[in-house]
Parts: sequence; C-alpha cells; structure tokens
Amino acid sequence: MWRVSSSGEGSTPLLPAVTRLRDAVEASALPIDVPGVDDARLARERLLDQLDDYVIPRLTSLDAPLLAVVGGSTGAGKSTLVNSLVGREVTLPGVLRPTTRSPVLIHHPDDARWFADQRILPRLARITGKHSSSDGPGAVRLVQTDAVAAGLALLDAPDIDSVVAANRDLAAQLLAAADLWIFVTTAARYADAVPWDLLRQASERGTAVAVVLDRVPPESLEEIRTHLAAMLREQQLEHAPIFTVLESHLENGLLPGPQTQRLRDWLSALAGDAQARSEVVRQTLTGALASLDARATGLAVASTAQVEAAAALEAAAADAYAEALSHIESGMHDGSLLRGEVLARWQEFVGTGEFFRQVESTVSRVRDRVSAFIKGEPAKAEHLGEALQSGVEALITNRADLAAGATARAWRTLAGGAPLLTAAPELTQSSPDLPARTARLVRDWQGDILEMVRNEGRDRRTTARIMAYGVNGLGVVLMLVTFAATAGITGAEVGIAGGTAVVGQKLLEAVFGDQAVRELARQARERLLERVGALYDEERARYQDAVSSVGTRPGQGTELKNAVAEVRSAR
Repeated sequence: MWRVSSSGEGSTPLLPAVTRLRDAVEASALPIDVPGVDDARLARERLLDQLDDYVIPRLTSLDAPLLAVVGGSTGAGKSTLVNSLVGREVTLPGVLRPTTRSPVLIHHPDDARWFADQRILPRLARITGKHSSSDGPGAVRLVQTDAVAAGLALLDAPDIDSVVAANRDLAAQLLAAADLWIFVTTAARYADAVPWDLLRQASERGTAVAVVLDRVPPESLEEIRTHLAAMLREQQLEHAPIFTVLESHLENGLLPGPQTQRLRDWLSALAGDAQARSEVVRQTLTGALASLDARATGLAVASTAQVEAAAALEAAAADAYAEALSHIESGMHDGSLLRGEVLARWQEFVGTGEFFRQVESTVSRVRDRVSAFIKGEPAKAEHLGEALQSGVEALITNRADLAAGATARAWRTLAGGAPLLTAAPELTQSSPDLPARTARLVRDWQGDILEMVRNEGRDRRTTARIMAYGVNGLGVVLMLVTFAATAGITGAEVGIAGGTAVVGQKLLEAVFGDQAVRELARQARERLLERVGALYDEERARYQDAVSSVGTRPGQGTELKNAVAEVRSAR
C-alpha cells in the first residue's frame, strides 16, 4: 500500500491523489443555507483538518514519531496523568474548568525537528516556555524532555465536552490528528454519551485507541472494568488496551508511580519497537484513508446542492427578465402602446376621426393628405415622436421594475436568497439610473430607425418621396407601425388603432413599397428587442454578481467526486 524510503520520508502514489482531494475539499464552498448545511460545514472543516493535520503529514513522513493524543471529558484527569507519566508538571491541571487551554505536545529532544515546523497541525502556532494565562486554542505548546522516549510524543488536548466551543472543536481536531488516542475517563463518567460518540467515530475510522480508567474505587475495579470492556466490544474496540488508575492521593501534584507504571511501560515499549509503531500507524492511516470515501462523497453531495441552490437563484432572475422581454415583444403586437397620449398625438398628426373613415380611398389621397399635413405642421410629428418615445420608455422601465420585484419575491422563498437581499437591499428594485439608460436606449433606437429610412431611400425616386414627407416624419410613422397591431385592444379603441395601423402602413408603402415596409418594421422590432435585451441583461447581471459573490463554483461537487475516485483508485 505504501513504503518508507531510506531517508525517512514517505513515498506513495496516494500522496498526490490525497493532496488533490484536499484542495478540492478546501475549494468546496458551502455559503448558502440549504437544509443540512450546518452539518456539511462541520464535516468539511473536520475533513480538511484531518487531511492537513494527519493524513498528508503521515503519508509524507511515515517514520515520524508516533503522536499519542491524550483526550477525554472535563475533569477526567488528563493533565495530571500526562504530568505523572513525565514525572513533572509540563501541562497545567486545576480545579477551574476548562483547565487545558493551549494543547501541550511533549516530545524527546531528538524528535524536535518533527514538531517545530508546521508539518502537523499547520494552523496552530508553536510556543515554548512556561504556561501563561494568555494561552489559547490557537497555539500548541512544545515541551522537550528525556522522560518521553524518542519515537513517541504525547499531546494533552482540551476537554472534548468543554464549555468553551473553541476548546471542543480543537479537541476533536487533535483527536483526528492522532496516530493513537489515549482516552481518559473516570469510574463515575466512563459511560457518558459525548466521549462514546467520539469513540464510535474512532472505531469507524480505524483509529488505534487505548483507554485509561481513572479514579477507580478498589472495591469496584472488576465490575467497572468488565462493563467498560463490554462497551468497547460493542463498538468493535475490543482490542483497545485498558489501563486502570485507582483512587489515590496525589504526591506533589502527581499520581503515585505504581499507578501509572503499566501505562508508562507500554508507551516505552511502543516507542522502542519500530515494528509496533508501524502497525499503529498503518492501522490508523488505513482507517483514515478508508473514511475519506464516504466523508468526501457526502461533502460532494452537499457541494452539488450549493451549486444547484446558486443556479436556482440565477434562474429566478433570468426567468423574470426573460418574461419582461417577452412582454416587450408582445407589446409590439398587441397594440397596447397605442392608447392615450399616443392616439391623441396620432389623431393630431393625421387629422380628425373622419380621416380614418376615408382610409379605404386611394393611396394617393392618403399620401397627399399626410404629405400636406407633415409639410404644413412639422411640429406635430415631433409631438407624436415624443409621445411614442415616452410610451416605449414607460413600457421598458415598467417591465424591468416588475422583473426586479419578481426576482426579489422569488429569492425570499429560495435558499440563500434572503441573506443576499439583506446584504444588498438595492436588489429589490431596478437600478437607480434605469430610467436614464432607458431614455438613451429609445433615443438610440430612434436613431436606428432614421438610419434605416435614409438607407432605404438611396435611389433617386425614393429619395424624392422621402424628401416630400421628411425623414423624421417617416421615422415616427415607422415607429408607430412597429407597435401598430391591434390584438388586445377592446371597445372603441379597436377602430382607432386599426385605422392607425392601416394609415401608417399605407403611407409607408406609398413611399417604400409593401415588401420594404414589412422588412423595415421587422428590423425595427428586432433592433429594439436587441437593445432591450442588452439592457435587461445588465439589470439581471446585478443578481448574477450577487450570487457569484457567495463563492460557489459550478462543478465543485463533480471535482470532489473525481478526487475521491482518484484516491480510491490509488489505495
């Protein structure tokens, strides 16, 4: 499975695969509050810690000293036990809880190189010297002593059930970094639920475990030991050795020598037997590697859920603005723009309602009437153009506002949406400068129409007709024809809008011909839709940017699954 090089450094095809898995785990952001995300975030943090603190360092240095982490519940006597094994106070016990603040790592001077750098526990600073009240969980205190045999180091960890959350988290992290977990409990608390949850995890991951049963009344020794052994068998930990420490008076703060002699001898023998140390490392490392599959696969599922949640948020915005654009397109066909001010200005432009009753007369009469009108009172073409411009601007802006509101409503019901709206309340409505950008868009579109009219009149005959009517006047009529279908208008407006459509159509056909008019109207609609689509894309991009800011990446779940498969193959 792996080998150790003569230089003492581990060499294994697993290492590159595990390193890539570690990078994929770190890159798997879980920022969106989907169901179950809190458990997934904790699992990700624990997995990343074990990869950094144990799996990768151990694969890199298979013959590094064995790390035995001493852990257990509050008040179990961990620090007193460690001090007693060393023969002096190296870690700080006490009656106030929590007592262990910074973890303390005790090692032989010859092994200093293995622990002074960031090979293991890379996110913990290294400190030395005597304990201080400022000690905290962000550092590990290194202690050198000949009382610990070379080849083995002891690490006194914080309480696994500490009232301080940071201590509990650090304890779990340190236990996951251990080659060997020395679990310390008492006769009164050996059946507590919290330590057994961790023992169950140790069993599932194949971690080597030894148990110290502390403060045992002599008269209850056999009964308690027998019960504890039975509980260990239930968790498939029947091979874990049990060391008992009877109730004793401390001598200068230390346990009597005979009470810790068996454990001391066992640790010394383990430190002095390279084969035995290798077996412990192999057992724990094999179990840790085996656990990566299910843990990383679970994280991949959670990571994919994040990508799907982000995609749902983006899709809500995309759907809202697509619907808005669809309404703009419908507005070009349903005649809804030809109401109110636009109709009034059109009637003013071509004359009274009597004019519409004469629509069926010859094209020349229509042309002559409108031509005379345009040339006689050009200002009224401007009035109609302004009314059309205002109507188009209002339609575009209104639909954008509705899309912003629809997106905000959808986000409040989708995972991760509400926090984004809280962080960026401006997303509940359109951009403040939308009206100004819309006005510029319509003016640019009007420029497109005028350019089309000019381009269409390149031959001399058509140019003469255009000059008879005026480019601006014809451009305004083309704008109107773009919106001049009648579906959706009811009552008296049907006749008026119908007349509007026919009159405008006939006028343009008189100048350009029927085929050219159809093509001009099509181009006018397309260009407006293109411009509005680009405007709505800019509005939608605000929501896309907000989703991107949370840090999910498309494919992050797939990357994890691929990395897991690579490790599985390498094993």
